Amino acid sequence: MDNYLELINLTKVYHNKKHINITAVDDINLSIKKGEFVTLLGPSGCGKTTILRIIAGLENQTYGDIILENNIINNQPSSKRGMAMVFQNYALFPHLNIFDNIAYGLKIRKKSQDIIKNDVAMVCQVVNLVGLEERFPNELSGGQQQRVALARAIILKPKMLLFDEPLSNLDVKLRLQTRTEIKRIQQMLGITVLYVTHDQSEALSMSDKVVVMNKGKIIQIGKPEYIYDNPNSLFVSDFIGNTNFINVLVEDIDNRRVTVKLQNRLLIVENVENFDSFKIGEEVNFSIKPEAIFFSNDPADFSGRMDISFFLGNSTEFRIYFDGSFITILRSNSDEHQPEYMHGDKVFFKFTKQQFNIFKK
Repeated sequence: MDNYLELINLTKVYHNKKHINITAVDDINLSIKKGEFVTLLGPSGCGKTTILRIIAGLENQTYGDIILENNIINNQPSSKRGMAMVFQNYALFPHLNIFDNIAYGLKIRKKSQDIIKNDVAMVCQVVNLVGLEERFPNELSGGQQQRVALARAIILKPKMLLFDEPLSNLDVKLRLQTRTEIKRIQQMLGITVLYVTHDQSEALSMSDKVVVMNKGKIIQIGKPEYIYDNPNSLFVSDFIGNTNFINVLVEDIDNRRVTVKLQNRLLIVENVENFDSFKIGEEVNFSIKPEAIFFSNDPADFSGRMDISFFLGNSTEFRIYFDGSFITILRSNSDEHQPEYMHGDKVFFKFTKQQFNIFKK
């Protein structure tokens, strides 16, 4: 499948009042297939929203190319690019009812009343707004307002949908409902989406491909499950989900297999891509996810002291004092054999081998 959107060496440099160059977007190369849902994920200030605005034509890049459907669109005005953007603050017109908010773009394009009426009715069906057309934005919930913003975008039949942190103003339950709606609509319409968020759960649950960014650069690109299980750096491992980091010593290196020592026990880390960057005797960060640690009754396993636990509904998070610091264990509450521990209790646990990663300090 050919690339639908390509960013080639995209760079944005700002000049501050002290005439110092600040690189917000640093030599970005990215390809997106038609119909893909791609998420730019990273902390605040990493350049992800700037990329979105450059693609939309709301800002100009310092250099680099934007290619859409094999055409360079660097100099095209925003109105000619065929992009629709859904903003964090919805950007609804408070003096217009929902029908007129959704129809606004069609009216600007001077479409007939029949087309406007039919198209608004169609998108209201798609985004579940039927019956709310005569209300005003201040009469709707946050989730309903977000669906109005989405309807106003898709009614224009854009080449791409661009989302800039669209769920950040919603409460947790509404956020879950709305992200499900966005994904459902994207799959129904087959539209290409570039989505910006700092929320790892949004990125992992919605995306076909995740682009992890930091300080203006792309750090890793891949399918959500691959990035979660195989982070390529300490930053990605720490940013994607909750991760335990434990200091260990490199004991042996055999091709892509690295053996490390933890409390006089040897652990083998398989398929280490940059294995040749490690040295025997070097102290490194051993990474393991909380859900990859299991309690046991075997004194031969690792041991620690229970600090505190947090009931999370369908799971419980345990904080354990181990090897001079704290680690987290996450276990499902559906487990009938889930032990009950008090503060200070000695606990035994073991690691799931497939979830090991190591990183240089």
